[in-house]
Amino acid sequence: MGIDIRSENGAAIAVLSGEIDHHSAKKLRTELDRFIITMQPELMAMDFGSITFMDSSGVGLIMGRSKLLRECGGRLEIHNPQPYIRRVLKLSGLERIVRIK
Repeated sequence: MGIDIRSENGAAIAVLSGEIDHHSAKKLRTELDRFIITMQPELMAMDFGSITFMDSSGVGLIMGRSKLLRECGGRLEIHNPQPYIRRVLKLSGLERIVRIK
């Protein structure tokens, strides 16, 4: 699991790669939360283009970061999810909470 977070004009882009499961979600959560609390971006886009697997831990990861961003005055978007991940997000109802592009 890899993560690269960069900030551009008040927005943040978190490029994720590999698998999101129970073990990797904890590391991602820690890094994303630290960035969100420190930088308080208006928008964070999580790029899922290089995610090869995601289980329910990924849904929890997204929900928690969305909540934290709202508390900090920001919002979350999910970019480039693979078709099966897009289906998981839709079935979980996340498309009502975060924008999926």
